[in-house]
Amino acid sequence: MTLMKVSSFAAGKWIAPGTNARPIASAITGAKIAEAGGADINKQAMLDYGRNVGGPALRAMGFHDRAKMLKALAAHLGEHKQALYDLSFDTGATQSDHMIDIDGGVGTMFVFASKGRREMPDGQIYLDGEIEQLSRNGTFLGMHIATPLQGVAVHINAFNFPVWGMLEKLAPTLLAGVPAIVKPATSTCYVTEAAVRIILDSGILPDGALQLISGGTGDLLDRLGPQDIVSFTGSAKTASMLRSNPNILKNSVRFVAEQDSLNASILGPDVTPDTPEFDLFIKEVHREMTTKAGQKCTAIRRIIAPGAQVQNVIEALSARLDKTVIGDPRDETTRMGALVSAGQKTDVLEKAAAIGSECKLVYGDPDDNNFAGDVDASAFVKPMLFHCEAPDTATVVHETEAFGPVSTIMGYRDIAHAIALANRGEGSLVASVITASGDVARDVAMGAGAFHGRLYFNNATSMKESTGHGSPLPHMVHGGPGRAGGGEEMGGVRGVLHYMQRTAIQGSPDILTAIGGKWVPGATEIKGPAHPFTRTFGALSIGETLHSKSREISTDDIEHFAHFTGDTFYAHMDSDAAKRNPFFPDRVAHGYLLLSFAAGLFVEPNEGPVLANTGLDNLRFMKPVEAGDSIKVRLTVKAKTRRTDKYGEVRWHVTLTNQNDELVAEYELLTMNAY
Repeated sequence: MTLMKVSSFAAGKWIAPGTNARPIASAITGAKIAEAGGADINKQAMLDYGRNVGGPALRAMGFHDRAKMLKALAAHLGEHKQALYDLSFDTGATQSDHMIDIDGGVGTMFVFASKGRREMPDGQIYLDGEIEQLSRNGTFLGMHIATPLQGVAVHINAFNFPVWGMLEKLAPTLLAGVPAIVKPATSTCYVTEAAVRIILDSGILPDGALQLISGGTGDLLDRLGPQDIVSFTGSAKTASMLRSNPNILKNSVRFVAEQDSLNASILGPDVTPDTPEFDLFIKEVHREMTTKAGQKCTAIRRIIAPGAQVQNVIEALSARLDKTVIGDPRDETTRMGALVSAGQKTDVLEKAAAIGSECKLVYGDPDDNNFAGDVDASAFVKPMLFHCEAPDTATVVHETEAFGPVSTIMGYRDIAHAIALANRGEGSLVASVITASGDVARDVAMGAGAFHGRLYFNNATSMKESTGHGSPLPHMVHGGPGRAGGGEEMGGVRGVLHYMQRTAIQGSPDILTAIGGKWVPGATEIKGPAHPFTRTFGALSIGETLHSKSREISTDDIEHFAHFTGDTFYAHMDSDAAKRNPFFPDRVAHGYLLLSFAAGLFVEPNEGPVLANTGLDNLRFMKPVEAGDSIKVRLTVKAKTRRTDKYGEVRWHVTLTNQNDELVAEYELLTMNAY
């Protein structure tokens, strides 16, 4: 096999490893397969290239353009997955593990592409929340916006997910409009380098948007400024060292940490061996012990079960582990591969021995080197299950993580005790609860929520579609308090905002409209040359407004609508009953009657660029309308969003007022308009 020379990509050039490159061994054979690092890389040039070339190019694009870019990247990577699979076997990963790392990474990019198109504006400024009324008459208002940081995002990733670990950070970073410097763990960086080459060779990204360091970071962190951000995944020890860098502290450089943690899984007190939830619990724990050979930051390290069920769990889990084929990950029958390296095996065995000092080993043998296939055993280890008989007085098991196929079971007295044991981890990425009881779930949410970044509940109802205890999803935040690092990643748009600055904006309605690209009530209204429904998406201007004529509401209108629709609610039909209601002076018009009449006042009936009415948002009725009152409509173009090359969404601000110019109703109308 040809030795892989894992290169870095810095300031637009590929740089081969240097004479002091670090050797990388195959987790399967123990043979040297690659080398990385040792090159003389100008870190300042990398930062300048990202800040001055990549950043401006990304910020010139809007959110939707960057979302399209992510979608194209995900599709392109998806076409080259096999090459990444083939490389990834040498990390010790099985084909199932590849699906989590490589396919999961590609899927994450697709999700962020969708979030960008559906939940972020078709522009360059993100509006965070609603308009704040800061003055009596509405001439001085406030809002919050988010704009991209004008520095570089430095991504420092762990060894266990060389593709997903990169893409789950890269997707929200690029969507925010910020360039990235990716630094993977050296032991698996050859897989990350291959993925970066695929991305860069596609030509989809603008120059400077993505750079790669294969090897050490050198003095990179010493050169970061207040517009830069560090996103880290790895051990608490390394995170503490990095975040205490004097330059990081001096410049208040954002530091997002996702650290390994002592995650727990709780078997609910309502679950017994004859229920489907018990089998589900065993399946979940087994999967988290064996997937990626237990090298997952979300893996179950502490199994918390009712005292009466501890032995049942040990027996069922042991039986399932007995059937698990452990060996060469290239073999289709293998269900668990190797740890990433011999050094990692040494670390796992040392940590397992520490746990064994206060817990009893009830399954597995750390000295067993009998594995399936022709493999070198130096990076392989069998699963180990410990039993902690005194979890209240134990300390090591609540403080020590063996980052491999090692887990410990402990019994609890009641759900309050289970919660207390879960919280002994002092902050975790995830805790799972297998229960059919809503009361148990609520108790755990209230009692353990503050200690965990994610709570995963599963039972017979959800188990067929659930994604698993250890699967962080791009829609949901991934991180946790305390020992888990105190950070958050992903979480849809929440993750994008980590790479942006939230700024409070104050000013007149016209100023806020100009900045946000969305019409604010009180801003200047524009009179168009024709009815707005006759004008194409591209021709319409933000603030373009139609004022309708008035229409009087009669008693006959109210009664006809009531009988025609079947809505004969007393407030519309019974004068005496309506007067007893503190909200109504007498019989009043239906709210939906008003909306129907409003549409009749502003709609242009002839065929034109309006293709469809797709909904109403934020509907509010402010003042009742009686027979004899009149209504009129103001229809204003509030925002426009491109959807395809043929049509876009127009958001209209609609107000209904009565004969006294009092606000009767307000809502936002959505239409699809042709270009």
